[in-house]
Amino acid sequence: MAFAAPRTTALTRSLARSFSSLHNAPPPNKSPTAVVMMNMGGPETVPETHDFLKNLFSDGDLIPLPFQRFLAPWIARRRTPQIEKQYTDIGGGSPILRYTKLQGEGMAKLLDELHPETAPHKAYVAFRYVRPLTEQTAAEMKADGVKRAIAFTQYPQYSCSTTGSSLNEMFRRGSAGDAGDIEWSVIDRWGTHPGFIEAVAQNIEAALSKFPASTRKDTVLLFSAHSLPMSVVNRGDPYILEVSASVSAVMDRLKHSNPFRLVWQSQVGPSAWMGMQTGEALKGLARLGKKQVVLVPIAFTSDHIETLYELDLEYAEEARQLGIEVHRAESLNGSPVFIRALADIAAQHLKDCSAGKGPVSTQFGLRCPGCTNATCGQQKTWFARGGR
Repeated sequence: MAFAAPRTTALTRSLARSFSSLHNAPPPNKSPTAVVMMNMGGPETVPETHDFLKNLFSDGDLIPLPFQRFLAPWIARRRTPQIEKQYTDIGGGSPILRYTKLQGEGMAKLLDELHPETAPHKAYVAFRYVRPLTEQTAAEMKADGVKRAIAFTQYPQYSCSTTGSSLNEMFRRGSAGDAGDIEWSVIDRWGTHPGFIEAVAQNIEAALSKFPASTRKDTVLLFSAHSLPMSVVNRGDPYILEVSASVSAVMDRLKHSNPFRLVWQSQVGPSAWMGMQTGEALKGLARLGKKQVVLVPIAFTSDHIETLYELDLEYAEEARQLGIEVHRAESLNGSPVFIRALADIAAQHLKDCSAGKGPVSTQFGLRCPGCTNATCGQQKTWFARGGR
């Protein structure tokens, strides 16, 4: 009898949540609360590669180039054959759209239960360089009659080059009325959220389990994140600090079970980028006699070319040739823990907005000390006013 009450209470709570969702169902004609999942994107098919690259190299927020208007198309044309082959090698395109839709749909269903006051929730995907582009998503939201939207970056750690670029583009579309008359708020960073950290840690533990128990503790955890040009880092971009904070939180969760380093990948062009580069780090570990490595994608939330080709086919293969046994921690993809984390982040954000804490975070309003991008300042002001 002593144990019946807790079980009954738990069952009652579960049923209450279910019936609450039914009784509080929104009117059938109520427009959805939009959760706009912003990311770089990737070509879903090989023929989309050129346009993706042209859009990417044309974005001065991501890769600042001299004479960008002229250089970007030229670089895209030169790189297209090589990158097309890489997408062919990973199965004929990037799976990032499929995984983002999967994550978004799962999040929206949970969010209907976690925050029924703003239900129904609908996830929209807004990619920066490939379909569905921000302008296409804005038009879809307008057609759906959306009146309330969250710009939810899918980059856990903030950078002006990634989240900032996506928000700049959403600001341009939103302020022009392309999405309609919408009240906006922003989730701009979440790299130390406990649910995100737990999902990453579980995937690391699964990768570590592939090594013999007798040598597992000697395995090096190599956290790999997309690098940034030093010109971006040196103007005060917070990305390096925030990625480091994510790594620190994961290692705390793992109780510092293994030696680790944070390294950087995907450098493009001859200019200086944040290092050490992932490939060079693996060569260095081989030289130091290390025999076991887990590669951990810490700034990516789903598989795409940087994980499936660069980490799996390029770096890992080079390391194996050097005598290192390498396993990669899986990307978050369809992780239920991660999808629940997305829902928790969004639900807490909506609660904070309802409590009068404003549409943006305290950190969001601070521009990089070396920022000279006028659009950045305008965008921050616009979102801080709820898109007004």
